[in-house]
Amino acid sequence: MTGAITDIIFDYCDVLLDWRPRIPLEGQYPPGVIDMFFSDDDPHGFRYYDRLSDSGWSEERILADYEVEHGPAVAWVFRIYFERQRMALAGMQPGMGDLLRELDAAGIRLWGLTNFTTKYVWAAHELFPELNLLRDTVVSSEEGVLKPDPEIYRRAIARFGVDPATTLFVDDKAANVAVARELGMGGEVFAGADHLRRALPLSAR
Repeated sequence: MTGAITDIIFDYCDVLLDWRPRIPLEGQYPPGVIDMFFSDDDPHGFRYYDRLSDSGWSEERILADYEVEHGPAVAWVFRIYFERQRMALAGMQPGMGDLLRELDAAGIRLWGLTNFTTKYVWAAHELFPELNLLRDTVVSSEEGVLKPDPEIYRRAIARFGVDPATTLFVDDKAANVAVARELGMGGEVFAGADHLRRALPLSAR
């Protein structure tokens, strides 16, 4: 992206937020149980249901479905995870609070577009005041659409009233950034606050 940036749209987890989903279960279960719960080998494991959560499934619906797949004893692990999930908001990514303040002071309008739940977007804003510099956030659980579906990007562009030609989208996943570029936005794969700062055109610093 070579032109002046007027707007930046940020992903949340692993861009703005240090999201560590193992933390809620640490000290509650042995490491082997936690490893099993988060295993990518399970087609109906944590990642599968986390995506359904981000698409709008309620916690109770997830717990009921998970119990059918895994039985009540294992489902209880998921219930404990939900009860303590706020602990997974471990902090902001290093340097991102400072960068948000710098960009806001420079007149850059800041926004959010995240595969997440409204409940934890609100919790993050309560915990980390710098997130309130974002003027608005489109949340997948509200929309029933997940990145990288182009529809959720289009909804964000329309709701924010931004010009894609002067808007930068920042996400930690290359596939999500690729869709933003296809829709006419600049795109940056997040690799840390310092890297992002260096990637911004001089007019956005």
